[in-house]
Amino acid sequence: MQVTETLNTGLKREIQVVVPAKDMEARLLERLQDAKGKVRINGFRPGKVPVNHLRKVYGKSVMAEVVNEILSNSTGSIIKERGEKAAMQPEVKMTEDESEAEKILAGQADFEFSIAYEVIPPIEIQDVSGISVTREVYDVPESEIDEQAMRVAESARTYTPKDGKAETGDRVTMDYVGKVDGEPFEGGADSGANIVIGSNQFIPGFEDQLVGAKAGDEKVVEVTFPEQYQAAHLAGKAATFDVKVSEIASPEAIELNDEVAKSLGLDSLERLREIIKGQLESQFGTVTRQKVKRQLLDALDETYKFEAPSKLVEAEFTNIWNQVTRDLESAGKTFTDEDTTEEEARAEYQRLAERRVRLGLVLAEIGDKAGVQVSDEEMQRALMETVRRYPGQEQQVYDFYRKNPAALAEFRAPLFEEKVVDHLMTLINVTDKKVSKEELLADDEADEAKAEAASEKEAAPKKKAAPKKKAKAAESEAVAEDGAE
Repeated sequence: MQVTETLNTGLKREIQVVVPAKDMEARLLERLQDAKGKVRINGFRPGKVPVNHLRKVYGKSVMAEVVNEILSNSTGSIIKERGEKAAMQPEVKMTEDESEAEKILAGQADFEFSIAYEVIPPIEIQDVSGISVTREVYDVPESEIDEQAMRVAESARTYTPKDGKAETGDRVTMDYVGKVDGEPFEGGADSGANIVIGSNQFIPGFEDQLVGAKAGDEKVVEVTFPEQYQAAHLAGKAATFDVKVSEIASPEAIELNDEVAKSLGLDSLERLREIIKGQLESQFGTVTRQKVKRQLLDALDETYKFEAPSKLVEAEFTNIWNQVTRDLESAGKTFTDEDTTEEEARAEYQRLAERRVRLGLVLAEIGDKAGVQVSDEEMQRALMETVRRYPGQEQQVYDFYRKNPAALAEFRAPLFEEKVVDHLMTLINVTDKKVSKEELLADDEADEAKAEAASEKEAAPKKKAAPKKKAKAAESEAVAEDGAE
């Protein structure tokens, strides 16, 4: 086998490989000789089939197997022998000329093919002990836990039907049909719907017009959908809702006690408060970690400057761009609505893709040198967390991942990345800083103000959901799988 480098520019490599016809012939004869004692052909005793006859019958198919074996085994070994690591699956090219291919399969011509790939650049691990980050910490006060407990208890609040007019805080049970330009619209009707006046669950202005309604009343509610409403075809449009009220009910008082906790399936009020405290601390802790991680990634981004493999960048950009355009389409917006142009947006996301790939390779190298491993138990735990997000379909989702190793392997990259971040956090300087909730969430709220609208939902007159953040605002920017394979 003759191996010749034909291209070595930047990270791009191309190798020309020639397997002489005599070597191909030798491999073919070896396989045929091995098959001689195994095949059964009418007219010949077992093990007595002449090799020439075997070649006449099976020669081309066996040579095709030889070709595939060479392509499968030599590509990786050649790159490894060169001391290189391909950024992505190498591109292998061979002749497409049928007559040449026939000669190769007949053992009458050399087998030639080329291997094109990009290498992962060598990364020299830098000392990180000089990196300093500030970890913002918010201590959840007891008052916030009680406030959240009261909101949770609202789900257990009971209502008593009453005669008379609806007031703020009352629950109204009704049927409604929404119309735009006099025509009902999809998702704008419901029967037996419950709404608590003042809860702000419906679009602005809807609940206010129910004040004073009585059981049996029929009325027309006039509203205008918000300009940023998630259903783009309704955003900013005037609408009417034909409402028929069937019941008015007044709320019973709520007192936080063990009975309320038990109505929620818990043993005691203390247990309810423990659960709420844990959830709040987890939520704010996630924000804290992401902000610290962002500082760390920014520092690494300043430290490591090298050319990233263009194919990896291209793949990452495609993923980001597809998400951005889907979000824009879902929100019924254009780049102009976001005070930018498509060209400017492409340039911005191209820079983000390059950063993600470069940081992914850096984290992969750091993790590899530090011996970071993702255990089977951690993979299983990640799988189960994903399965739980599909209630009613748990078994199907579980079976899908268990039967698709490639899909299951996708869990490894984010787990690996977080473990590398944990490792780095033990090496850098971390200063804790107590902050208010507003300070902790300040950046997130700024991102939220610039975020895309959430995916379009059914156009029931509900309050607009919180929009999804742009790809550029995503906290976890590094893509460890780029170099962790």
